[in-house]
Order: sequence, then structure tokens, then C-alpha cells
Amino acid sequence: MGLLDNQTQAQYQSSGNLGSYQYTSLDDIINNFIIAYVGENKLIGKVRRTDIAFHAQRGLAELSYDTLRSKKSQEIEVPSSTLQMNLPQDYVNYVKITWKDASGIEHILYPAIKTSNPKAITQAANGDYTLSGNELQYDSESDTWASYKSSTPSENQHDYQNDSYWPLDGSRYGIDPAHAQVNGSFYIDELAGKIHFSSNISGKTVTLKYVSDSLGTDGDQVVHKFAEEALYKHIAYAIVSTSPTIQEHVVRRFKKEKFAATRQAKLRLSNIKLEELAQVMRGKSKQIKH
Repeated sequence: MGLLDNQTQAQYQSSGNLGSYQYTSLDDIINNFIIAYVGENKLIGKVRRTDIAFHAQRGLAELSYDTLRSKKSQEIEVPSSTLQMNLPQDYVNYVKITWKDASGIEHILYPAIKTSNPKAITQAANGDYTLSGNELQYDSESDTWASYKSSTPSENQHDYQNDSYWPLDGSRYGIDPAHAQVNGSFYIDELAGKIHFSSNISGKTVTLKYVSDSLGTDGDQVVHKFAEEALYKHIAYAIVSTSPTIQEHVVRRFKKEKFAATRQAKLRLSNIKLEELAQVMRGKSKQIKH
């Protein structure tokens, strides 16, 4: 097996950077862009490195949302005292939140769309707002959230496993499918940067899978090599589209190249395997044979 930088197999296996060759650092992207796109007799004659770094970071963030789908995960044991989890610093949106049973099987948690954690204004016994100087005072926890987290585990106030709710009496007709489960639920308070869990998740191991914006320094941030060309095109288009000296037809050309490179990156990163697709199709129909 060929290795880079005269590295031996033993050095590679103990390096802690296994599989890192599939990525290129943002610092290398910036340097490569300067070599390939900037200079005399090139369309971009002169541009500051700081401008390239800005557009590279913005491009990587945009690609992370829809194309790269830069996913990370965190696992914690939900404390019974707070039933909360802090959002990661680079969190953009959640992909899936699950809790783990004794066998390591993950069970999906569903968002509690009918509750929230509003800021609760502190009030006196007569209902007047409590002030400190000219500033309103707030309770540490809202009544809405306190009631939610102390409620019984059943989301819909009816245990779906209870025989008293047999479908013949119509009690469960029209039930929200998200509530017809006993896994539990969560509510994301994005302003406070916390995830709140229902009471039946207390003490359980929870995994948050989320989309990252690839936050970090130029050396820490990396882009998959399948999307490297798309990032170059994004940087180039961002620079020429903000330049007053570049003609409009050139800007349109770079825009088309950016979209084409992004589509190509999506196809490459889709990671569709014929064998896996065939296996899925076999499960859909018994008529499909090996």
C-alpha cells in the first residue's frame, strides 16, 4: 500500500489520522486557489488572501448545509436534575436524536411541537411585574417547561399500549403518529442553546446527530476531496461577482461552473452502492430474486 511523505505502515496505523487523506484542509484549499486562479495573465489578477479565506469559509459552510452534510454526533447521559443537553458550538440543525437501550439499539426521539420554554417574567402576588431598577426580572424556569418535564412519559396523555384504548371505541382515531410512541421527546431551545428532554429520558444515554458548519481555523477545517472543485468554483464566483471590473458574462460563466461543480459533488458524495440498492429493492418485493 502506498503511503504519503515516506510514512511507514506502523507510523500510519499509530498516527491517529486514519482516513484523513480523503480530506483537504481549508488552508491548502486557499493556497491551491492562489496558485491556480490568482496572478498575472489570469482572470483574477490580484486579491487579498483574507478575502479568499473569507469566501472559502463561507463556501465551506454553504456546502456543509446541503452538499457535504457535515454530520457530527455527541453522546451524553441525561442528568435527572435538569433533563438538558447543551447544543454543540458548531451546531446548525439536528439530524436525529436517539436514546440507547442495554443492547446498544438506538430509539428515535421526536420533537415536542406542542410545548416550549418561554422566558417567565417574575411576578408579585398581585400580578405586578418584578423589576430590578428598570430591568424586568425572570424566573429561572417557565411554568410551561416545569409542567412538561414533570409530566408522565406518555406524550399524548394516553398510554398507547393500554388495552383500554382499543381502536374499536375510536379513542385513538386521528392521533398524531409522533405521539403514538413511548420513546420520549425533546424540545430544542435555540435561544438558550439547550435541548430539553421529557421525564422518561432521565438517566438514559442520548445521542445527538447534527449538521455542523465546519467551524474552526483554516488548518482545522477540512473539505472532502469529492467537493474540492466545488469549493474552488464557489470562491472564484464569489470574488468575480463582487468585482466592479469583471464583465457580466464572465460572472455568469463562473456562476454556471459553480452550480455544475456543486451538482457533481452531490453525485459523488451520494455514495450510492448498487449492491446496497439491490438489497433494499429485494426487501420491497418478493418478486425480485438474486
